[in-house]
Amino acid sequence: MVQGRGRRARRAGLVGVLWATAELTVTVGVVVLLLVVHQVWWTNRQAAAAAQEQVRSLEQSWGRPERAPGGEPLTSGPSPSVSVSASAGGSADPAAPAASSVPAPRPPERAAGARAGAYAVLRIPRLGLVVPVAQGIDKRAVLDKGYVGQYPGTAGPGEQGNFALAGHRNTHGEPFRYVNRLRAGDELIVDMRGRRYTYVVGRVLSETTERDTGVIAPVPRSVVKPEHGYSEPGSYITLTTCTPEYSSKYRLVVWGTLRP
Repeated sequence: MVQGRGRRARRAGLVGVLWATAELTVTVGVVVLLLVVHQVWWTNRQAAAAAQEQVRSLEQSWGRPERAPGGEPLTSGPSPSVSVSASAGGSADPAAPAASSVPAPRPPERAAGARAGAYAVLRIPRLGLVVPVAQGIDKRAVLDKGYVGQYPGTAGPGEQGNFALAGHRNTHGEPFRYVNRLRAGDELIVDMRGRRYTYVVGRVLSETTERDTGVIAPVPRSVVKPEHGYSEPGSYITLTTCTPEYSSKYRLVVWGTLRP
């Protein structure tokens, strides 16, 4: 009898341990699931909503754009110069004076570590994308807010050189999630106060390393895959994002040229 009770007690103890382990496993699984939902779904909603509010705020601060007789915004003339700080946190001032017959002044540079502010709006009609553009590629100050960030030291919209941008492909608004769907001839539209610059997609580099700095050079050409890119000076736009999805191992690159 004593021996039987001892076996039953051991079995009960084992069952208790297994039950506690199962409860702990389920609890950990639920916590991990909630973290995934927060990262993949909730951060997207928050960042996307905040980014759209920033677009509305920018457009309101610009006021009603002047329009040509055909209905298009007046976009002719040289680009207003956009100064890019050497720090990743530099930003332009969206409240700069409106451009009319003279180029707009350069937005003030910001010190290293300063929070970036949006100064332009990127529109990609094929993707239905409308997203604010800020200077710098700092994750917390720019990219995680659902913005697209301009690489420090690259040319401003409409300028000679390379207007190079980065954006999240997944989470935090994921503005560049579907840039892999862009094809030659698609439009990339950049709006600033009183001005619109339309670029046309020319080339796509589906995969390169994160250290391939040639893709954002003034004349963009991959240093990893030199057969991809351009060889003549011009006014370019570059979109970069991580690939494959939910990974940051490689970079996907889309290039376009300014429409005359």
